[in-house]
Amino acid sequence: MDFIFQPWPWFIGGPLIAISLLLYFYFGQNFGTSTNFETICTIFGADKVSDYFKKDWKKQKFALMFVAGLIIGGFIASNFLIPNQTVDLNPKTVQELTDIGFVNVGNQYFPDEIFSVDTVFSIKGFLILLVSGLFIGFGTRYAGGCTSGHAITGLSSLQLPSLLAVIGFFIGGIIATWFVIPLLF
Repeated sequence: MDFIFQPWPWFIGGPLIAISLLLYFYFGQNFGTSTNFETICTIFGADKVSDYFKKDWKKQKFALMFVAGLIIGGFIASNFLIPNQTVDLNPKTVQELTDIGFVNVGNQYFPDEIFSVDTVFSIKGFLILLVSGLFIGFGTRYAGGCTSGHAITGLSSLQLPSLLAVIGFFIGGIIATWFVIPLLF
């Protein structure tokens, strides 16, 4: 079990991602998750409200299995495969996060200031989730895919739009880290 608890080196993780992509390409599938949001909306009847969702969701069963695996794997990992919640962070990062109001910096993966039940059900937490969800939903559709789809599938197949999208993702992350998060907390 110690092997599973430790971070895997690049020469194991990289080839596993490459093999996964080869299997996706071999079976004619794309790697990514954002299209599944459309599929789920279609399953729940969004096609009755908008023509955009009039699609045959049964063609996406393969991708829905991927999302189910992500959810199950995330649950297993967060509940059973994290023996120690401490995170080795740069002292400057710890100080900067403490300065903007985070309390247990480096002592847990998911800070209570963002992920606690009390925060999620507060007005501020609910608004952050709502606005973030709208931005992510709009952004993934506008960009033609999500971060994993563009960064892994798009770049590996040498697509210029994916390179531009990934550059945009990094710019957005820098803006959020340096400007938006300090304003919110």
